[in-house]
This record gives sequence, structure tokens and C-alpha cells, in this order.
Amino acid sequence: MKVAIIGSGFSSLSNACYLAKQGHEVEVFEKNEQLGGRARIKIIDGFSFDMGPSWYWMPDVFDNFFADFGKKVSDYYDLKRIDPSYRVFWPDSPDDIPASMDELKAYFEKYEKGAGDKLVQFLAEAKIKYEVGMGDFVTKPSLSITEFMSLDTARKGLALNIFKPVSKHIRQYFTHPKLIELLEFPVLFLGAKPQNTPSLYSLMNYADMALGTWYPMGGMNKIVKAMESVATELGVTFHTSANVTEIIAENRTVLGLKSNGDFHDADVVVSGADYHHTEQSLLPPKYRNYDQKYWDKRVMAPSSLLYYVGLNKKIDGIKHHNLFFDESFDQHAIEIYETHEWPKAPLFYICNPSKTDDSVAPEGKENLFFLVPVSTELKDNEPTRQRYFNMICDRLKKHTGQDIRPYIEVYESFAHADFISEYNSFKGNAYGLANTLSQTAILKPKCKNKKLDNLYYIGQLTVPGPGVPPSIISGKIVAQLIQEEQQKHESII
Repeated sequence: MKVAIIGSGFSSLSNACYLAKQGHEVEVFEKNEQLGGRARIKIIDGFSFDMGPSWYWMPDVFDNFFADFGKKVSDYYDLKRIDPSYRVFWPDSPDDIPASMDELKAYFEKYEKGAGDKLVQFLAEAKIKYEVGMGDFVTKPSLSITEFMSLDTARKGLALNIFKPVSKHIRQYFTHPKLIELLEFPVLFLGAKPQNTPSLYSLMNYADMALGTWYPMGGMNKIVKAMESVATELGVTFHTSANVTEIIAENRTVLGLKSNGDFHDADVVVSGADYHHTEQSLLPPKYRNYDQKYWDKRVMAPSSLLYYVGLNKKIDGIKHHNLFFDESFDQHAIEIYETHEWPKAPLFYICNPSKTDDSVAPEGKENLFFLVPVSTELKDNEPTRQRYFNMICDRLKKHTGQDIRPYIEVYESFAHADFISEYNSFKGNAYGLANTLSQTAILKPKCKNKKLDNLYYIGQLTVPGPGVPPSIISGKIVAQLIQEEQQKHESII
């Protein structure tokens, strides 16, 4: 069977590998010059910047992916655990969040008597959610409620406490505001206000604090290169600078797609491109799962204001990962998800991979990646980008005593307009849909087209959701679905 995949992000690379392993002829069409989607790499004057993802969490997902092809992570890149996991800049003074569980317990105990033992209890419950969620729920295509109706699945589902907000769940264990913000940050940065996010997502705290924060030496793009290598070995063909402009269909069947004016026939098409773009721009209205009104009602995860900065000197006072929680956590969440305005005093994140990896910057120099989570409902321009860059540089100077601006050798920004032009991203989103209860599992956009028998969707706007590990899982889910449906079709014939 001939399969055409649109896009080459993590979900597409995963999908391509699994489909090729099943014996299909697979071609991948990527509109940009590089593979990797948001995980592309930007090289400027000896600085190597990961353009998107910079956190390596859930190492078991990567291990399992490569194991499915008889490989190991170590066959492709060296993985290093980051310790401390990250530095948090509070309004008063910074804290390093230790990788060691004993040290982490002591850190919690420092702020709240008994919190060390409560952390053990909290993470034990989060581990159950992680194991059940990743083992029984995340791996389903979520096309029908019947997938979750077995007694075993229902019993396990009760353990997930899915209807309680994660904010309330955390406050049942802890009262100190620093500990609460520390546990809520993965939700705020990746999906929704903690008050609107199911407590299921405390599994992210288990991923963070128990499974650890890791780094592939050479950068996150090493994962892309590794998955490309697996795919190529399996016979996958890649086309770069190959913009797909139309999916051709007749009756209930996709016939193929058009890229750069040429028609490419296919028995199955899988779109790893932005779901909204796929439907609204590549398909005629009669074949779309959802209309524009549906999309306008979706709650989006944040967009991001990004900066890639190379310094001509080393700096002190920051670690590999740095979270600036020196302003109001709640106010920034409101500005992202409710008022949809440019934040007055945003939280932000700095990645400094050259603290760990000498290869990402020239000798004696520093590689910095800045991220400000912002609403998708914004219009950005260069004066706005520059204003926010100066704002975060001022706050970096306040906390470390160093003004980096005189030492900048490389500077580039990336925001809403770039997410749209580079990735056809709906409203310039960076992470897909917010992880609200009304947008979980079967309530997410379906991974299969309802009007065409051989068109499927993968990536962060469908199941299981945003993030690198879920995207990898997304590709596998749809490959398995395609195989099952092909086997059913053959058995009927």
C-alpha cells in the first residue's frame, strides 16, 4: 500500500517508521527545507539553536519507540540527565530544583513542614496516573466512547480522578505558593489554566520529578535525525521543500495529493500538518470533519514569543533550564487564556544548553533560547518583540546582575506570524489544543476523517495531545489504526 504523509514533525516521523515497518511504501512531504517541523535546527555563525522543543521528559516513550525497531536511544545520541533539573527565579531569590528525590523532598520540607512526605504521596498517585494514562488511555485512537467501556478500563479510569481540576488536587497536598506554582507550571506552559485542567495531568509532575529532565547531547534535533535514520533504513522517501497544496478525493476515497503543482497518488494520506490547515485549506468543504465555527470555539494552548540569542561571552547565574516566576503566575494565566492580551509582566523561560553541551556554541560563547508563553489571539510586530526582549533582559539583569545586551552576537525572534507562515499554525499556536476536560480523549478532533475512508490526522491537534512524547505516540496510534482497518478490509474481501 502506498502512503503519503504531510509534514515531518515528530508525529509524522513516528507514523512513517511504523507504516514502513508494516511493509507499506511511504513518502513524506515537508514544506520546509529541513525535516522536523517545530523541532528544526537553526545554525547561525557557529551557534546551533533548537527552534522549538527543549525539554526531554518521559524518556520511556523515546526508549519504547526505538525498541519497536530493534534499536536503542544510545545507538543515535548520548542522553544526559540534567541536575539540577532547572532553576526557578522567585520574586525574592532563585532555587535550584534537584534531580535527586531525597534532595527534592528536603526542598519541599524547607517551605512547608510535612511537605516532603506529602510529595512522596503525591508522586505515588501521579505515577498511577502516568502508568494508567500512558498504558491504557493515551494509546487509544479515541474514535468512540466504546474504547473506554470495558470494566477494566472503567476501573482504571476512576483512579485518574479526571473530573477534579489539577489546581484543586495539588492544593489538597500543599499550601505554600512556591510549591503550588512549581507543580502547576507544566500545565500553564503546555496547555491551560490549572483550574480548567483535569487532575490527570499531575502525571506531568511524575514525568518531571520522578522520571527526570534529560538532554540529548547535540540538541533536540538529534532526535529528529535519529528518527529520520530509522525511517530511511526502513525505506521511507522524504521530499523537502515540498509544499502540499491540495488533497485530491473522489466520493469517499482520497486519490492522492498535490505538491508543488505535481500530483502524487496514494492509497492512504496521513496529515501531520496543522489539522485546521489540512481541513480548511487542503480539502473541499464537503470532506471536512469540522467547520470554521468549530475551530473558533476551541480553547488553544499558548503561542510563544521566542528568541534565539548568541553571546560572545559566558554568563553566570543561570542553569541549563531556567523558569522566571518572579511575577504573578495567576495574572499571566488570565492574560493567556481569558483576556487574550499581551502580558504586562509575563513569566518566561530561558534555555542555556551551552551550559551542558559545548557543541551548540563556539568556544567561550553562550547559546540562549528565550520563551514567553502568550495568547494565540494576538497580532505581533517587531516593536512588540523588541519591547518584550528588553523586558526579559531587564529582569535577567535584576536577578543575575548581568546585562546580556552588549554581548549579543546573534539575535533572531520567532512569534505568531512565523508559526503561521512556517507551520500553517492555527492562530499561531505553538502547542495545539489546551488540555481541558472538554478537549480530552474522544472530545479532541478525530484522528480519522469521517467522510473519507483513507484520510487520517496526527499531531498535537488530535489525540493524544501536545508535546513531543504524545506526538510520537500519535504517529504510532494512527499507524496501528491503518493496519487494523486494512486487515478488516482484506478479511471482508
